[in-house]
Amino acid sequence: MELAQVRLLVTDFAACYRFYADLLGLKPQSGATDGPYEKFSPATGSAGIALQDRVMMAETLGELGDDAAGHRSMVVLRVDDLDTYCAQITARGATLMHGPAPMTDRMRVVHLKDPEGNLVELQEWLLLRG
Repeated sequence: MELAQVRLLVTDFAACYRFYADLLGLKPQSGATDGPYEKFSPATGSAGIALQDRVMMAETLGELGDDAAGHRSMVVLRVDDLDTYCAQITARGATLMHGPAPMTDRMRVVHLKDPEGNLVELQEWLLLRG
């Protein structure tokens, strides 16, 4: 078994698309800016983050019609240089909620939210530094 993706059900597909593609710099698979589905991949690894229009999934399952409330998920991305990456994404309009700050003696983190309120954690693993 292999993790293929984490899929987020979203209401404002276009805003979330811009967040993951333009702001975080992940590579979209097809360029479907208006949805109803798109997968985004980091520069390395095979797993990705996908967006799916919440209404489409609600029609498929016959539920999920209401907007999500509260934090139900958190996407975690590892970056090599947290300070440089944060400078790049804030220059593109990101708003950091927390950090960069130590999480443990092994990593530093930053937290932000996508347009739907999903939490995104950026991690820099300190043990990988030489």
